[in-house]
Amino acid sequence: MLLERFYDEDLAQASYFIGCQAKGEAIVVDARRDISVYLALASKHGMRIVAATETHIHADYLSGTRELATATGATIYVSGEGGADWQYGFEATRLMDRDIIKLGNITVTARHTPGHTPEHLSFLVTDGAFSDQPGYMLSGDFIFAGDLGRPDLLDEAADGVDTRFTGAQDLFASLKNTFLALPDHIQVYPGHGSGSACGKALGAVPSTTVGYERKFAWWATYLEKDDRDGFIAELLDGQPDAHAYFARMKRQNRDGATVLGDLPELVEFTAEQIIEQTALNDAVFIDTRGHETVTAGTVAGALAIPALAKMASFGAWAFDPEADKRQLILFATDETAAREMRNHLMRVGIDAVSGYATSIEGLPAFTPPSVDPAELANFDYDLLLDVRNRREFAAGAILEAKHLSGGRVLWNLDKLPTDGKIVTYCQSGMRNSIVASALRDAGYDVVELTGSYAGWSTAMAKTNA
Repeated sequence: MLLERFYDEDLAQASYFIGCQAKGEAIVVDARRDISVYLALASKHGMRIVAATETHIHADYLSGTRELATATGATIYVSGEGGADWQYGFEATRLMDRDIIKLGNITVTARHTPGHTPEHLSFLVTDGAFSDQPGYMLSGDFIFAGDLGRPDLLDEAADGVDTRFTGAQDLFASLKNTFLALPDHIQVYPGHGSGSACGKALGAVPSTTVGYERKFAWWATYLEKDDRDGFIAELLDGQPDAHAYFARMKRQNRDGATVLGDLPELVEFTAEQIIEQTALNDAVFIDTRGHETVTAGTVAGALAIPALAKMASFGAWAFDPEADKRQLILFATDETAAREMRNHLMRVGIDAVSGYATSIEGLPAFTPPSVDPAELANFDYDLLLDVRNRREFAAGAILEAKHLSGGRVLWNLDKLPTDGKIVTYCQSGMRNSIVASALRDAGYDVVELTGSYAGWSTAMAKTNA
């Protein structure tokens, strides 16, 4: 058996390729939309991808299941569990609890593990060449290394009302009746790692075991004592902010992500072409440099979306493809770099990248306005906006600041003043640069706090010394 993990550092998301060498057949679980990595691995091992499936209707990235199936002819399998409100809206074979997929000597068994979402499946994998019992579990957003999938995302991002409590109860039951009923030796491969917003304390290690989690996970004592109320209270406390784009991902993944097929070549734009396209409001320039460089000087009207570490996440903060039909022109060193950036943006459904530019010479210059922390007290503004996450804000903020996490700002413009200056800050400046550029693009007068909260804290410490 071949089991390969593909990990996207940008979204802290894992997908899995499982193949039977004897029969040359493979399945991909929780594929991302840029599918070349799966096709390359299948070709390398002389395998055919005959099946594609996913653990649940994802909220944090756009599924590549349909993209992969279209390219390979693979059969799509999705959950049929969760009730009428949680059914996929596209053609696929439905899997119920204990249904199986056969790949030569390999058996993939679906287990219904609700909690993170009502329809959630985990997959037990049995390598029949060695054993007639499962040895591996692909746990999706059910079990993480050291943590569990949060049950509150439906409230946070899918217009649910108090579904977190039912989800938490379901999660407790899934642990008790399914996960802890498994033998300790089973290797567990989760759908996310550290940095994902799908849990609050995810480990960075790529896998764990049933036995290790049974003994050392934070929830283990609650299950041992059958303390459901204590478990729910701790589970729901301190969950991270859910980005607003999660709601779009839920809808698109439920209904079926658009199949892109062969992607067009990217155009290299001249400065004159960019000026023409942006003047017509047909395109927006994306400054992909680091925030220190952007703060010193960027392109007028540009969105600041730094490449490449968290480009998908931050891109979805600054650009809403459902509301904004402009094409994106990327600042990139060459076409190869631009294609890689496009791949990242595709993972969150931003498909409108039409080209790139290798220089900003000839483009209208713009220096983002800023205010020094020492001058803030005497600066005339209408709103001081903290765009950090809510845990950071709770740990300490500038007096009179209002909080709105960066991933939710564009979807809560009604909470901002329509006139006057808005001063924005994050912790060190990167998130602030992204949000400030998006707000300016939406027509707001935004001034960035130099050094953000870290700079302000240092300045206050010197003042009070």
